[in-house]
Amino acid sequence: QVQLEESGGGLVQPGGSLRLSCAASGGTFGTYYRGWFRQAPGKEREFVGSISWSGASVYYADFTKGRFTISRDNAEMTVDLQMNNLEPEDTAVYYCNVGAGATYRIPTYKGPEPDYWGQGIQVTVSS
Repeated sequence: QVQLEESGGGLVQPGGSLRLSCAASGGTFGTYYRGWFRQAPGKEREFVGSISWSGASVYYADFTKGRFTISRDNAEMTVDLQMNNLEPEDTAVYYCNVGAGATYRIPTYKGPEPDYWGQGIQVTVSS
């Protein structure tokens, strides 16, 4: 039973930075895509970024505007999201995903791949 756990969230002022990390336990990521999603209060969960196992393919949502960088360490089974120049609009619960969601960049996509999700971690951007 693979479990994902996010860390690194919290409160940050506008223009600040945070680095989120997702760690796996109880299994491995395999060669599936790894990614991040987020969900603001009252809104649908949305894609943030994803990366292939090799790192050769990286996708970002347009709203990241070059501010976010996703990375992975296959040996450590972690997926990180570096967020710079954060804005209040970035306030949301951020979720780590491995499998179908990250592969197709749709949080509810039903694909042949496993679809692992973390419980989410709060990121609040406010003065």
